[in-house]
Amino acid sequence: MSQRPKILITNDDGISAPGIIYLSKLASAFGDIIVVAPDKPQSGMGHAITINSTIRIQKTNYHQSKIEYSCSGTPVDCVKMAVNHILDQKPDLILSGINHGSNSSINVIYSGTMSAAIEGALEGTPSIGFSLCDYSLEADFSQAEQLINQIISNALTHKMPKGICLNVNIPNINSSQLKGIKVVRQTKGNWVERFEERQDPYGRNYYWLTGEFVNFETEAVDTDEWALANGFISIVPTQADLTAHQTIKQLKYFEV
Repeated sequence: MSQRPKILITNDDGISAPGIIYLSKLASAFGDIIVVAPDKPQSGMGHAITINSTIRIQKTNYHQSKIEYSCSGTPVDCVKMAVNHILDQKPDLILSGINHGSNSSINVIYSGTMSAAIEGALEGTPSIGFSLCDYSLEADFSQAEQLINQIISNALTHKMPKGICLNVNIPNINSSQLKGIKVVRQTKGNWVERFEERQDPYGRNYYWLTGEFVNFETEAVDTDEWALANGFISIVPTQADLTAHQTIKQLKYFEV
């Protein structure tokens, strides 16, 4: 039997997206890959799971992996399905992505890519979500290949803290402009959103969500947005615990 690490790969752009095909190709150099990914795009699903309808899986052949399935569910469903049903043992590493578009700052809470990585951490497996700051289907993932390989290698070599996954964002620049990797914190930012009202051919109104990202910390030099703007790949250690620990004592007046 193979003693190579078992690496589970998923995403939120769909099992045939260029980003996941590229990631599985890189990961295959480090271990035996297992691919379980959505059968269609699932961007913006966050940590959604399927509870009111069926989940179906189907064998595919996009990644030249012995174990490879498309799943009708969400990215989190894919991780749950792989760990609790398809595999007979937990993987050594879970990789999610490479996402087409940034998941820095507040985007992490909406991201299906990162929710899959967070679910992996909840399952007790070292997990990484990769995103490239380029939404194009023709995005060039190869510019950061050397550093992506370095991140995967380090994750397999060094013991990551339990319950923690990595949110890795890659700036959309060529390899000669990449300066390296920075481990940083999540930028405080938000989306200023609006709904565009339009009409269908029958005169009925429908709405399209749009908006702009606003960085509230433009002067900070220890954030993911700063790292990306200055030519670095950003790594933000991320966890599922949303407790605002620093405010527990301040809110003791609620206790009776």
